Parts: sequence; C-alpha cells; structure tokens
Amino acid sequence: MNDLPVGEYAQLLGAQAKAASALMARAPTATKNKALRTLTQLLRANVAQLAVDNALDIARAQAAGLAAPMVDRLKLTPQVIETCALGCEQLAAMPDVIGEIIGMKQQPSGIRVGQMRVPIGVFGMIFESRPNVTIEAASLSIKSGNACILRGGSEAIASNQALARLVQQALVEAGLPAEAVQLVQITDREMVGALITMPQYVDVIIPRGGKGLIERISRDARVPVIKHLDGNCHVYVDDPCDLAMAVTVADNAKTQKYSPCNAAEGLLVARGVAATFLPLIGRIFADKGVEMRVCPQAQALLQPLAGAKLVSATEADWYEEYLAPIISIKVVDGLSEAIAHINQYSSHHTDAILTTDHMHAQRFVREVDSASVMVNTSTRFADGFEYGLGAEIGISTDKFHARGPVGIEGLTSLKYVVLGDGEVRS
Repeated sequence: MNDLPVGEYAQLLGAQAKAASALMARAPTATKNKALRTLTQLLRANVAQLAVDNALDIARAQAAGLAAPMVDRLKLTPQVIETCALGCEQLAAMPDVIGEIIGMKQQPSGIRVGQMRVPIGVFGMIFESRPNVTIEAASLSIKSGNACILRGGSEAIASNQALARLVQQALVEAGLPAEAVQLVQITDREMVGALITMPQYVDVIIPRGGKGLIERISRDARVPVIKHLDGNCHVYVDDPCDLAMAVTVADNAKTQKYSPCNAAEGLLVARGVAATFLPLIGRIFADKGVEMRVCPQAQALLQPLAGAKLVSATEADWYEEYLAPIISIKVVDGLSEAIAHINQYSSHHTDAILTTDHMHAQRFVREVDSASVMVNTSTRFADGFEYGLGAEIGISTDKFHARGPVGIEGLTSLKYVVLGDGEVRS
C-alpha cells in the first residue's frame, strides 16, 4: 500500500474511510464502548513497548535539532499514556449522543419538527508533534460514530504507528472495521494536499499544528476546516483581587508546562495592585528562569529583583505565542483596558481574570471574545479532558462549526426530522 503514488494512496484511504463511516454510523453504543474499553486496556498493557517506539522519534528529533518545546510535545510518558487511557474510559462511560432528537415541536400544520444528532461522516486530522493526538482523535471518532484519516508529523511517525496499531486492534476485537481509524503511513507532504482536496471522501479537515500549516490548509482546502490557530492566552490580575490566589494561578498558568497552547503568554496587571503583585510573581518567574518582556511601568517595578530576566516589550510581543519560558507583562489602567488589549492581541483561545469583584468578572466573561473565558482559575484547564469531554480533537478558535475544545458534539451534525400523520400543505 505504501508503494502507491500519493494520489492513489489518498484515494484508497478515502474510499476505505467512507465505507467504514457507514458501518460506524449505525454501530450500537455498546459496540463502540467495547472498542474504547479495549483500547484503554491495550494502552495500559503496552506502556513499555510504546516507550521504545517513542524513544526512536525523540532520538531522531534531537539529532535533527528540533526545538526543545517540540521535543517535549513528542514525549509519550507513562503519565501521558494514562491520561489517554482515562480519556477513553471517560468517553466509554458517557451517554451516546448519536441518534438523540432535540427540540421536537408541534407546528400549526400538525407536523412535528425536531433535529437528530448524527455523525459528520469522515474527518481528516492533520497534526504535528503530539502523538497522544492519535488516541484523542481515534477515541472521539469511535464514540461519535465517525471514521477518520490521521496524518501525523514525520517527527512522530514511529509513535503514531504504534498507537494506531492498538486502535485498529481494539476496533477489530469489538467487531468494528479497522479502516474506521486509518493513519497515513507515509510522511510525504503531498499527502496533506491530497487529503484536503477530497470532498467526495472527507467531510471536514481538522488541522493541529503551527500557524503556517493551518493557514496553508485554510487557504487550499476544498472541504470545511475546523481551525486552531495559535494560543496567545492571557491572565488579567484585577483590582481588587486575592493577591495570594492571583500569584498561585498566574504562576500555574505560565509555568506548569510551557509548551501547550493553553499556557499563558501574556500577563496584564491592574495599576492599583501592580506595585504589590508584580514583585511577588516576578520573584517566582525569576527563580524559574522565565524571561519577562515588560512595559515601562512593569520594568520599574521589577527592576529591583535580583536575577530577573527583563526585556523591554515590543509591539510584536503582545501578539506572540512563545511556547517557552517567556511571558509578556503589561500594567493596565483597569478592566476596560485589559478587555481591549485581549480582544486586540489575543488569539481568542483562552483568557482569564483573577478578581474578587463579581461585576468585573461578569463583564469580562461577557465582553472578552475568546473560545474559553475563565474566572479565578488557570488557563491550563482549557482542555477537553479537564472540561469533561473525555478527550478533545483540538481547541477551535473558529466561531463555526465548533468553538473551544472540540469533543463528541463537535464531531456531529444535526439533521431535521419531521413527523406527520398524513398532513399536506395547502
């Protein structure tokens, strides 16, 4: 199969996925759940072997000089695998939304009109680095009754192949078609171009990766795209706030892990609390080696800190997704300026306010135009697993067709169902 020309190989995967999608759409809930529970068991039983396959990818990436955040995203640690397993377990325990009918209402004509939730059909997933996306995409595809074609990055090919084998084993053991989840076995970049131009087979494309990849797919695709652009997330420390809580949350949002898209990249601080708050958080960032790109007011307040890495912020810094131990810091007059800054510079992914003023919190939630808006908690919670979705296919910064972490419902569509008893239109 891998010796086929790219175009023929893509057509083969597409045809197989289309055929499998019909079987998945009518698969009983118990059968889909069996596949998920079997996959859970296989993941936990193969931690050691997955580590061996993952080590091949990590060694190649390091030898090729891949940036540290990208190498970090490649790692399939036992904790990462267990999180994947828990996600499959959680999905298996969740209600099946496929086939549910909502909003059924009687019309004056006598007909009853509602909507039924149905699978999208076939989705293509194009992603870089993180091999755990293979499991997240596969498990959500199974639960939502879809088929999928997964194209991971060349840097994670061994890990992705190992995980995909477990997925197909679980499908077959549950009596479902192995072709319901197919991993592209070649790393040729032409495959991306083929996948995004097959509307006869692929119903939606979901890219997860660098901004360049996503912009290219959005430009060239002939099928709908659910986009996830960069994650320039903000934490705004309000006046008034609980200073101790604000320090703890701001620290977690930035330093708990630097490489995810939901890590905070910008810190906004209200002028009224800046003189107290900034030295506290600055001390923590300095001790952890976090470089601070600062406005002049923040510079003056942080300058006395020994060992602090301070750099004057440029206009570009307010837009930047660092994915590294770097954070931009700006002192703002208050809530209005914070909201205006976020709506101008953020990527509309996830933004948080830390405040003790209920009205400020309500206004922030209402006016900040982001996929996830948080009050008094870390942006690191912007995640399908943490939201109780079981897993996520990605975090959409689009407004259609899905927004925020995309779980089961984001992989479904609605069709109208009309019930009658012989009514005719006059």
